[in-house]
Amino acid sequence: MRALATVVRMISGLNAIVGNIFSWLSLGIVIICFTVVVQRYVFATSYVWMQDLYIWLNGAMFTAVSGFALMRGDHVRVDIFYRPASVRKKAMVDLIGSVLFLLPFCAVVYSYSMPAVLRAWSYTEGSANVGGMPGLYILKSFIIVFVVLLALQGIAMIARSILVLADREDLLPASQRYETEDNEGTA
Repeated sequence: MRALATVVRMISGLNAIVGNIFSWLSLGIVIICFTVVVQRYVFATSYVWMQDLYIWLNGAMFTAVSGFALMRGDHVRVDIFYRPASVRKKAMVDLIGSVLFLLPFCAVVYSYSMPAVLRAWSYTEGSANVGGMPGLYILKSFIIVFVVLLALQGIAMIARSILVLADREDLLPASQRYETEDNEGTA
């Protein structure tokens, strides 16, 4: 059981690091977008590569922080059923949802996107726009990053659920425990 708790800590730690780093891209996106707007409407000029840049940073950020969002519970969920559920029912829902939906989704996305990513790398694909940025193949690689981080967090959710269902939630760090009605405001 301690090994499962270690898996949860390691995967969640990885997603926390990646999420905290890549969330800073939002600041860059805002600054670049603001610059593009000022250039266009104040100076009547524009650079296609800058327009590509903030769109690409947006894609990189949202794909890289997906596992972090899942870890924090920031994803879409039917809260009218989940929130009032007991800790054990939440664990069961997460276990079943991860095994039946999340991991198969990740496998499908991986299998369909990998050929496109490999093809993009084979000819170092760049922007389709004239004057756009080179390196679209790097951005496309974030699809694989998305799948891997999301699948890893799904594995951490499965491990966490098993620990809860085995009455060993005490092995989890406080940040990885299920919230109950009593401690929702303290998390």
